[in-house]
Amino acid sequence: MVKKICSLFLLFIACMVSREASAQLCTGSLGDAIINTDFGAGSNPGPALGAATTNYQYSAGDCPNDGFYTLRSNSNSCFGNTWHSLATDHTGNTGGYFMLVNASVQPSAFYLDTVRGLCANSTYEFAAWILNMIVPSACNGNSIRPDITFRIERPDGTVLQTYNTGSISSTATPSWKQYGFFFTTPAGIPDVVLRMINNSQGGCGNDLALDDISFRPCGPKLTPSITGTNSTTAQLCAGTAGSVVFNCTVSAGFNNPSFQWQSLNNNSWTDIPGETTTTLTRNFPATTAPGNFVYRLTVAEAGNMGSAQCRIASTPVTVQVNPLPATTALNDGAVCSGRPLQLTATGGATYQWTGPLGFSSSSAAPVIANTTTGNSGKYYVLVTDANGCSKKDSTVAVVNPAPTATATPATAIICQGDTLQLSAAGGQNYAWQPATMLSSSSIANPKAFPLDTTTYRVTVSNSFGCSSTATVQINVLKKPTANAGPDRYIIAGQPIQIMAAAAGSNLSYNWINALFINDPTLLQPTVNPPADQRYILEVSTSSGCGLARDTMMVKVYNGLHIPSAFTPNGDNINDNWNIPALGAYPKHEISVFNRFGEMVFHNAGALKAWNGKYKGNPLPTGAYVYLLVTEPGAVPIRGSVLLLR
Repeated sequence: MVKKICSLFLLFIACMVSREASAQLCTGSLGDAIINTDFGAGSNPGPALGAATTNYQYSAGDCPNDGFYTLRSNSNSCFGNTWHSLATDHTGNTGGYFMLVNASVQPSAFYLDTVRGLCANSTYEFAAWILNMIVPSACNGNSIRPDITFRIERPDGTVLQTYNTGSISSTATPSWKQYGFFFTTPAGIPDVVLRMINNSQGGCGNDLALDDISFRPCGPKLTPSITGTNSTTAQLCAGTAGSVVFNCTVSAGFNNPSFQWQSLNNNSWTDIPGETTTTLTRNFPATTAPGNFVYRLTVAEAGNMGSAQCRIASTPVTVQVNPLPATTALNDGAVCSGRPLQLTATGGATYQWTGPLGFSSSSAAPVIANTTTGNSGKYYVLVTDANGCSKKDSTVAVVNPAPTATATPATAIICQGDTLQLSAAGGQNYAWQPATMLSSSSIANPKAFPLDTTTYRVTVSNSFGCSSTATVQINVLKKPTANAGPDRYIIAGQPIQIMAAAAGSNLSYNWINALFINDPTLLQPTVNPPADQRYILEVSTSSGCGLARDTMMVKVYNGLHIPSAFTPNGDNINDNWNIPALGAYPKHEISVFNRFGEMVFHNAGALKAWNGKYKGNPLPTGAYVYLLVTEPGAVPIRGSVLLLR
C-alpha cells in the first residue's frame, strides 16, 4: 500500500474530484504578514507543531504513515520512490523546513489558527504553497488527489468565506504552487478563525507537502518609482550631496486612503514623521556614509493607519550610497629618456588620464613610448567605477636624461700587432665590449690591439644610470709571412718548382738572386740552376704592414752517385750510407738485403741514410745487396755496398 503524506495545513483532494480551482490571490499590494508559518529551518527532523495547530500525529522519520506528519528540510525515496524526493523547501532554501503529510483515512480539518485585531472593511489574503507528493505512475496512475478548502470563520463558527483548491494533480517533477484567496472583513468583526480542511479520503495518494502559510493585508496596487530613473534603486556616491524624490502610484480600491512612508532601520520598518503623501524627498549630504537606505509607502483606509495589521505596503525603493573607488595610481619610473613610461591605475571601470605635454589617455595602463625629460611631472587619473562614482588620484613620474655616447675613430685600419688609441665621451662611466685586447675596458680612452678585425661597443652611462652606446670598427691587416719552402734536389738540367707559401693582406712576391727562374714575381716559380743555388723569397704588402723573407736551397747533382762502402764504427767519418742525389727523385724506393735475402733497410721518398743497423742492432761486416727504383716504372738499379767495421 502506498503511504500518504499530509501537511498539517494541507487539505486532501477527493479521488472523485478532477477539476483544480484557480487561486484567487491578491492582485494588488500586500502588507506585512500577520501570520507567516514557514516552519523554520535547521537539521532533520524539525520539531513538532503545537497541539492547537493540528490533530495529526508527529513523526520524526522521513516518510510518515497515514495520519502522521513531519517537518523536513528534504525528503528522499519514500515508499519505493512513489513520492517525489525534495532537496529544499519551496523557496530553494536547502535548510528550510516544509511540512510533509500522509493524510488520514477520513476527510478532516487539519489546520487551525486565530487572527485578532483586524480592521473592519479591510481586505486580507489567506494563502499557502502546496505540492502533490505522489509521482504520476504511483497507484497505477490513479492516485487520490489532494483537495483542500480554505475557510475563514467568526469565533462562533459562522463561516465568512471559503475557497477550494480543487483536485491538485500529480506532476512528473516536484511542482510547488501557491493557493489561496482574499476577503474583506465586515464591520464589528476584529477576530477571525482560519481553517484548512482536507476533502479527500485516505487511500493510495492524498499525500502532500505544505510550506509558507500566510495571512496578509491586501489592497490596491502600489507602484513606487524614483524620479529620473527607471529603476527602484537610486545610485549616489559618498562625498557628493544628492537629493532623491520617490513617488508612489496608488490604484483604485480604498474609499479614503491614508499614506505613511517608512524607512528600514535594523531590519525593522519605522514610520517617517510627517511623510504622509505619495511623494517622499530625501536629502543626502556629502558626509553620508556609504550604505543602503530603504523606503516604502504604506497605505490603509482612513482611521486604520494606526494598526500594522491594516496596512498594505509598496515594494521597497532603495538609495544606494556607494563608496568612492579604492584607487591606485602608479608608474614604473624613474625611466631614462627614450625609454617607455608605464602608467597604471586600478579601482574603476573607466579611466581618464591627463599629464605633462598635453598627455591624455582613457586606458587603465597607458604607455608613453618614446619619452623625453619633458614627460617628467605629475599625472592625474579620474577613476570611475561601475556605479558612476569617481575619484581622482595621481602619480609623479621621473624621466631622467640619457647620455649621448660618441666613440672615435668610427672606423680604422691597422696592421696586425699595432695599437690604436680609442676615445669615448658623453657620460661618467664607460664599459667596452669585447674587453679582450684592450688596455682597459672601463675607461673612456683605452688602447686597442686586436689580432683580427673587431667591432668594439662602448656603453656610456651617467649618474642616473641611463646609458647609450657607440661603436668603433677596427679592420686589422695581417702582416706578411714568408716560407720559401723545403730545399730541393735536382739532377743537372732537370727543372723543379719551388713549393713556397705566404700569408697576409694585399701581398706581393719577389725572389732575390733571381737566377735561372722563370718568373721572380710568382710565389712558386720554376727554377733550373746548373749548380747549387740559394733562393730568397721576399713578401711585402701594399698596405704598408712590413715585409718578410725566407731562404731555400736548390741542390744540383751531376748524376746519381751511389757509395760502394761505409764504415759505421762511430768515428763520425763515413758512418752512414747516404745517397744525396735521391733528393731529385721524390718518389724513389730503396731496399737493402743481407746474404740470406732478408731486408735489413728500406726507404721510400725521403732522404734517409742507412746507419748499418737492423732492428736497432749493428750488422756484421760484409757485402749487402741493394735495389733502387728512382721513380715508378723506372728500370731498377741493383748493386752492393760493403759494410766495414
